[in-house]
Amino acid sequence: MKCPYCSNDDTQVIDSRVSEEGDTIRRRRRCPQCGQRFTTYERVELLMPTIVKRDGTRTEYDEGKLRGSLNLALRKRPVSTDDVDAAVSRIRTSLLSSGKREVDSRHLGELVMGELKRLDQVAYVRFASVYKSFEDIGEFVKAIDEFKVSAPPGGTAD
Repeated sequence: MKCPYCSNDDTQVIDSRVSEEGDTIRRRRRCPQCGQRFTTYERVELLMPTIVKRDGTRTEYDEGKLRGSLNLALRKRPVSTDDVDAAVSRIRTSLLSSGKREVDSRHLGELVMGELKRLDQVAYVRFASVYKSFEDIGEFVKAIDEFKVSAPPGGTAD
């Protein structure tokens, strides 16, 4: 670590502490050349995979866009913000744990549909109708039938 005071390339760590959350390390450093002390913070930098769209273009993962899509499908549905946050977190974790640098947008869409299927039946069908570009009522019926097959007994996806 370069000294911010004298630009010496060789500094010494004199103390390290992990934050309460466990996601940051605070290091106190001392420069042997000028004697100045300073603090640095070390954090994990997680790189989300790039999303490859159907037309082949690439775009950065955008959690705001993901959350917006979920919220649009869940509009006026009885699903809590905490449940939406948990769904976004599960999708993010799934993408990170894949270890891939690029993920097909279809895979991301399937992850979203899986989360919506868990959260709310109506939201699932809403999202599927746009995502799969339903052309007629028969495709809606087919999606609902697929949901009935995979839904737990009692008729709810909770």
